[in-house]
Amino acid sequence: MKAKYDRIGVNYDQTRKADPYLASRLLFHLQPNLEGLYLDIGCGTGNYTHELQKNGFRFIGIDPSFKMLEKAQMRNSEIDWRIGSAENTGLSDNQLDGIVASLTLHHWTNLQKGFAELNRVLKQNGTLVVFTATPTQMQGYWLNRYFPEMLNDAIQQMPSKKSIEEGLAKSGFEIIGTEAYFIQPDLQDKFLYCGKQNPELYFDSRIRNGISSFADLARQKEVKQGLFQLQKDIDSGAIHEVIQSYQNDMGDYIFITTQKP
Repeated sequence: MKAKYDRIGVNYDQTRKADPYLASRLLFHLQPNLEGLYLDIGCGTGNYTHELQKNGFRFIGIDPSFKMLEKAQMRNSEIDWRIGSAENTGLSDNQLDGIVASLTLHHWTNLQKGFAELNRVLKQNGTLVVFTATPTQMQGYWLNRYFPEMLNDAIQQMPSKKSIEEGLAKSGFEIIGTEAYFIQPDLQDKFLYCGKQNPELYFDSRIRNGISSFADLARQKEVKQGLFQLQKDIDSGAIHEVIQSYQNDMGDYIFITTQKP
């Protein structure tokens, strides 16, 4: 079957850049060492793999999309790029010192199988850092006001925090920490909630095309109607009340740091 991002990831790199702050938090939670070997699972075009490797750490990047990996190879030929998935990495037992899984869980075909595979290829005391959004967090996005069907579909495909925790535990991982992430105004990686504080971003078709929810789930009629209403609310100033009504302390995304005992 053709990988999703072979279809929708044509101009992905135009708007999906490695955000320096997010990269720094991935490194903080991963705590890599210069002698270790690390994996970016679901690496896409390798934006974060490249950013992490620039610090002197050795990375493998695995993704199911051949087209995405072609772009990754052009970005950095020193990284070992491989076709594969979380459920089937093709790596050896106990090969890795750590793994990052950033905004990828919702693309996996089997969460439990993916975690089991990542546990298999990790060394003892190896670290897995997950960056994702939970359905509960996504229900707090003001995007629900303008694109309810798309957000509902996106939420449905997103693993819950409970299912993630259960999957990790069944696969032999221990959760050692969580950290809520709130969208920053200077966010450089234009993923789904990038426009939390800057709604105008969603009028850029390049940004929408780089977001899988818009590119793969959205119905064009709803997008057109949603953007029309969003523009009206921006023009009238009502958008400020809408955004305020969705304020919460849950975080927009979450880091989950785990270890293989």
